[in-house]
Amino acid sequence: MRPTSFLAVLLSATLASAQEETPAPPSETAPIPVKPELRSPAPDVPAPPAPEPLDTQAPVAPADAPLAVTGDPELQPVADPNEQRLVNGAPLHNPNVAVHVVQKKRFADEGRHEFTLYPVVAQVNGRFTEHAGSALHYTYHLQENFGLQISSTYNWYSNESLFNLELIDKVREQAQAASALLLVWGAQAGVEVTPLYGKFAFYDNHLLQFSLVLNGGAGIGSTRVLVRPEVSNQVGEETFNVPARFGDTGTKFLGSVGGGFRVQFGDSMALRLEVRDLVYTARVDRVDGCNLQDFQKLEDARGTGQDFSQLGLTGSCQFQKFDGVDPKTRKAYREDIVLGKDLVSNPSSDVLNNLSFYGGFSLLF
Repeated sequence: MRPTSFLAVLLSATLASAQEETPAPPSETAPIPVKPELRSPAPDVPAPPAPEPLDTQAPVAPADAPLAVTGDPELQPVADPNEQRLVNGAPLHNPNVAVHVVQKKRFADEGRHEFTLYPVVAQVNGRFTEHAGSALHYTYHLQENFGLQISSTYNWYSNESLFNLELIDKVREQAQAASALLLVWGAQAGVEVTPLYGKFAFYDNHLLQFSLVLNGGAGIGSTRVLVRPEVSNQVGEETFNVPARFGDTGTKFLGSVGGGFRVQFGDSMALRLEVRDLVYTARVDRVDGCNLQDFQKLEDARGTGQDFSQLGLTGSCQFQKFDGVDPKTRKAYREDIVLGKDLVSNPSSDVLNNLSFYGGFSLLF
């Protein structure tokens, strides 16, 4: 009996062990277990913390909804992984991130010198006057958007307008001398600012840089006035065209304001298109340095043939311009004394605006 009992006990123990090791059949809803792959961290490098699981059941707030503030004021986690995708280092798709990009200029101006030549400077608001000339400007760019400027302008053509000359010819009337004062040259010192800049494509292959420039300055300018317009003079059977006669009226205060665009080609060349308003004071009380008393003495001595140098005129009076005869036209300059006296007999004052267009090119270094 003992051997039989021993075998029965051994058999029952074997069957129980086999039932414990047999796995149960998988259910349809239970997840299939996957054995994780074990990786040892690199030496001396701590393993990164495991990310917190996202709650996929939580509702996602719209992009314009305010962030919920809890006890710990932190940004809410973003459910969509694309919102965390970096674009040039910034998560642009994240509604919690606002990125402002300002691209640097292709060519810096700070600390550079710029010479600008304007071959053509034309007045665009001529009512009683007409001007055309050239200008040369120098700009030192103290900062990227601020520079110091020295400008000079010379008008190789300055005359009264056709409208005013027509009034003289037909009705013997003309604008006041101060309202028709002509600018011969001007020199100024001022500043230039660049409030904004940008770029644009040119022929799809070139990228050009442009800037909006504003400038202003102050200085002096030389002026003159028309004493006698161009006339025809007949001597015997010959007819001469006597050119116009202008009188110097001295230097006046000159100021300017303007603005325009500068388009830069490469590192050292630029094109400038600007409009400037030259403002200068106008007062005509002397012509060629002679005042009313000087012209009165000149007129008294004109008929007697007295030497003008013996009249005791003021030191600024250039009486030589009213003495002698033009060798080509045979016109006596003493005839202009009456015209000069008429200009200063009733002194006139005005403030003139010479609005001109400037077109030129620059060299930067």
